[in-house]
Amino acid sequence: MSEPRDILPEDEIHRGPPMTVSRYGPGKRLNHWITASCLILLALSGLPLFHPTLFFLTRLFGGGQNTRMLHPWIGVVLFFSFFIFFAQLWRANLPVRVDVQWTAQIGDFIGGHEDRLPELGKYNAAQKLIFWGMAFFIVVLIASGLVIWDQYFENVTPIALRRAAILIHSICAVLIILLFILHVYAAFWVRGTLRAMTRGSVTGGWAWRHHRKWLKELAGRGRIDQAK
Repeated sequence: MSEPRDILPEDEIHRGPPMTVSRYGPGKRLNHWITASCLILLALSGLPLFHPTLFFLTRLFGGGQNTRMLHPWIGVVLFFSFFIFFAQLWRANLPVRVDVQWTAQIGDFIGGHEDRLPELGKYNAAQKLIFWGMAFFIVVLIASGLVIWDQYFENVTPIALRRAAILIHSICAVLIILLFILHVYAAFWVRGTLRAMTRGSVTGGWAWRHHRKWLKELAGRGRIDQAK
């Protein structure tokens, strides 16, 4: 019997006590933090290039020239880092029918009445939205960024295209910053979530409350360690 698409190789229930559930392996956690660090560095280096009032941020990178030089290279690292992550998780983030119902009842989620929500797999609709939003914006940012990377592509891109690329790049940069802030806020707001990306596991109670279908699938398929 094939595994459901939202069950990954490292997903496993540990009896404890206390009972915990493995959610992310060391490689995925490292990749996540590299991606997050790149997003922060790109925001700090990109904002001073966006508006002169924020030029003081270039001091963090040793001045304006260093900032202009480092910014696109950090973007390249972000692109490859995120899409290694993307290749591992895209199937688990595909929309399913229950996501529509969850979205319609998002007020219950915000209000803390998750007992009224349908049982979920590894990710809810909001997590999937952030995942696919990040993927979309990163693709657009790397494509538009290459067009305006003067050091390598100034002589092969027409001025009109570069002007359009600057506008698109700026808009998408603002939107991905807002999406990143939403992601960070949700990680702290839903207590116990951040642990998944620091320790790699969540508590059994957290899994039962937020992703009960995923937990039941792990148990039903015998994804339980043999520790006593």
